[in-house]
Amino acid sequence: MYIEYITLGAVLLLSYAGHNMTVVYAAAIVLGLKLLGLTTALNALGSQGLNWGIIILTAAILVPIANGTITISHMIDAFRTHAGVIAIVAGLLAAVAGGSGVDLLKSTPDVIPALIIGTMAGVLLFHGVAVGPLIAGGLTYFILWVIKAFT
Repeated sequence: MYIEYITLGAVLLLSYAGHNMTVVYAAAIVLGLKLLGLTTALNALGSQGLNWGIIILTAAILVPIANGTITISHMIDAFRTHAGVIAIVAGLLAAVAGGSGVDLLKSTPDVIPALIIGTMAGVLLFHGVAVGPLIAGGLTYFILWVIKAFT
């Protein structure tokens, strides 16, 4: 039926009302592909978009190294402050959580709707950023692992 269009339209409108242009653009792209009947492109985005996004995000993070704003000495200096060490540990934990989140999303697709709802709520209500599904998936994986370990 048309429920997909209504749902995507609602996400687009709520994101616009919540001033989250990242989700507005994402919803508009997906809705546009759906409206234009570009099923192959939509399927490619669904199956490879996460990888493409991670590549683009990683490339953007590496730009300060490429333009000389961050040097190897800056990276070494990160080990010399509390904030730097905490950031290194947080980055490590986020990478592990994100990897576990990808695995969880692939192996347990029934959590995807709940992660979408949680991510959208975080974006719309708390002005978060829509990278939540990976981290939320990783946290979900970790919590499920802890529960399984103690039961």
